[in-house]
This record gives sequence, structure tokens and C-alpha cells, in this order.
Amino acid sequence: MDKVLIKDKDECWCGCGKEYASCHKEFDQKLIEARNLGYLIPPRRFIKNSLQIEGIRKAGILNNGLLDYIQENIKPRMTTEEIDRLTVKYLKEHDCESADYMYEGYPKHLCTSVNDVVCHGIPSDYVILDEGDIINVDATIVHKGYYADASRMFMIGKVKPNAEKLVRVTKECLDMAVEAIVPWKTTLNDLAKVIEVHAKKNGFSVVHEYCGHGVGLKMHEDPYVLHYQVKEKTYLIVPGMVFTIEPMINEGSRYLYLDYKDGWTARTKDGKLSAQWEYTLVVNEDGAEILSK
Repeated sequence: MDKVLIKDKDECWCGCGKEYASCHKEFDQKLIEARNLGYLIPPRRFIKNSLQIEGIRKAGILNNGLLDYIQENIKPRMTTEEIDRLTVKYLKEHDCESADYMYEGYPKHLCTSVNDVVCHGIPSDYVILDEGDIINVDATIVHKGYYADASRMFMIGKVKPNAEKLVRVTKECLDMAVEAIVPWKTTLNDLAKVIEVHAKKNGFSVVHEYCGHGVGLKMHEDPYVLHYQVKEKTYLIVPGMVFTIEPMINEGSRYLYLDYKDGWTARTKDGKLSAQWEYTLVVNEDGAEILSK
């Protein structure tokens, strides 16, 4: 916990403009109690104030709208480049921007990961969606300085039972993790356990190389949100935290490789299918609220 002495009538450290006594004083006392119980408590920089959360919420509504728009239009024989063009059209019409575009040189406005692509598939005129394909569409938008990040799986036409099960179980992993969030009691590792146990129970594996993350004022913030269990202490989940959960679940082995041709596309090492769902959520006093999905 940040060791800065604040008086009751001082402006709260969260930046909302309220007095400390009526804002985060009780919150800080709860953090001290949690630390004394042995929890690893999050630093203040992880905590968003009410104004910031409202800005992220509005960005989330727009990000949901983008994914809805893609869902309405995605179809067999469509190229992933066409999905990118739909995205550009939507962004212009809704006064927002892609956080993905030119991020560390990424050349497109969202990610389109088909079949054995784990993540960061680059839209292309050469990738054509066929009947039976599964595709993850991952979009992060910026609206008035606030970020929202989410991804959905789409099944193109009739897919094989193993593909349908992978898509379904991956979403179950995510939904079960969200439901497991109990502020002041749940840690990030508790979420990882829920995801890993459910994936393995269904015969699948969890990707280790990519994880969820804080989001809102930037596309990638602390903390890391792993989807597999670790032995080290992980942060206690408390109100005001905004982060993504985005499990990537593989049909076969968890291992992957990076396509050397573009430096972005991650594929399963064994060539089997991979699926991912992602939400941006905010933690409230009574649980988690999904802001973008």
C-alpha cells in the first residue's frame, strides 16, 4: 500500500475531486486489514475513480457495438481483410479509434485469429473464411482517451463437434472466472484456478504465453491476469480495479510458436484448434461488472 499520509479533508488520492474521508478512507482501512491477513494488496495506481470508470464504460459500449456489427456481417467466403474494413467504417461513424492500429507496428485495426491461430492474427485478403472455421475477433477501441478491450469467437456455418466444444468451454472458463470474483476475498490466482481446472476437465490446455491485463487509461496496464495457477502470491481483487480476462484455450498441447514472416501471428505448435473469449470488467463492491464483451 502506498505510504502517503492524507488528511480527511484533503482531496482523495484517486483524483475524483472528493474529500478523502468520503471517498477512499474506508477503502484504505480495508486494504490494511487485508494486508495484515497476508494478502498481496494492489497499489493505488491499479484503482480507477468513478469518472474514469464511466469513461471506460462508454468506450465499452462502443466496443460492444463494433463486435455486434461484425457479428451481423461475418459469413463464409468473407476475407479477414473485409472484417478490418468493416471496423474502419464503424470507427469513423462512431468517433472512436482503434488502439491496435500501429501499436508497436501492428498494421491493422483489430486481430482475426482463425482455427489454429492462438492470437494476433493479421487481417488479410488471402485469409478466406470457410464453412466449419472458427475465428476469434479481438478489438480494442479508444474513445475520448479511454480504452475497452474484448474478443468473441464466431463459428462459420456448421462446425465439427470438437470445434463447437472448444468454443463453448472457453467461454465457460471466462464466465466462471467472472462469477468467482468476490471483492476483498478473491485473488487473481483464484480466477486462474477456475479457468485451468475447467479447461483441463474438458481435455483442453491453457496457453501460458499471453494473459489478461489492466486496461482503461492505456491498452495494457498492470496487473497481469494469468489464466493458469502459479505458486507465488497474486493480487487481491478489490473495487475500482479494471482489467481483462481473456483465456486462450487449445484443443491439444498448450505450446505455440510465432510466425516468423509477420512477427505477430501465434499458432498452436501441433496445428490443432485454439479459442479465446475476452471481457473488460470493473470490480464493484458486490462483484464484477462486464464493460465490454
